[in-house]
Amino acid sequence: MIEAECIKLLTAEKLMMIAVSTGGPRIEAANPEYVERRQRINFLLQSITVSDPNCYSDLWGWYAKWSSGELPTYSSRRQYLSQLFQPTLDTLARRAAGIISIPAQEPTGWTRVDRNLDGIRQQLETSTTEEAFQAIGLRCREALISLGEAVFDPSKHVSTDGIAPSATDGFRMIEAFIAFELAGSSNETIRSHLKTSLRLANELQHRRTASLRDAMLCGEATRSVVNFVAIIANRR
Repeated sequence: MIEAECIKLLTAEKLMMIAVSTGGPRIEAANPEYVERRQRINFLLQSITVSDPNCYSDLWGWYAKWSSGELPTYSSRRQYLSQLFQPTLDTLARRAAGIISIPAQEPTGWTRVDRNLDGIRQQLETSTTEEAFQAIGLRCREALISLGEAVFDPSKHVSTDGIAPSATDGFRMIEAFIAFELAGSSNETIRSHLKTSLRLANELQHRRTASLRDAMLCGEATRSVVNFVAIIANRR
């Protein structure tokens, strides 16, 4: 498995970088092995579309970093390298374990909406229990409430059932936005698709039992609603 090999190689690379910067082998002796391994790592990470965490193509580049005064102690160098490598090692470990990885999407510019979508993505990648899957449904609800708050204008958007949306009724706020912004028979198919996605997200949020599939469907429906509304609101 490529992920497992990458973990092994990156760990060896990290240990070598620690060693040469904390009184270990001389750079002249260690550098050829480092450069050869670095090329292999870069090739493998590209093949599985994982970003390479290490910007130092050889150990002299790493020497320039730690000797500049930014990392004056052995402890600071170890901490720096741990922070540099660990996120990628965690990602590879999740992939090796068969846990899903979901790419981030383009921000809408609505801060709370984007923050919730990123939280949904992260929770989907790491959740394994029913309670955690239910929590994703709550996160989807918060995303839709934030979306409704971002686009709803009570001076022109009227709820389709005549009930004024409350401050937390993202469903009615978004539905009112859709009805106004996509009025007319020519937009019926778009309205129908968007309303279906909105209802699906709303239904899945409230399921008392939740599986990974439910959580993923809820997350995808929520993302779909956000992207459609962002396009309509000229955020895309």
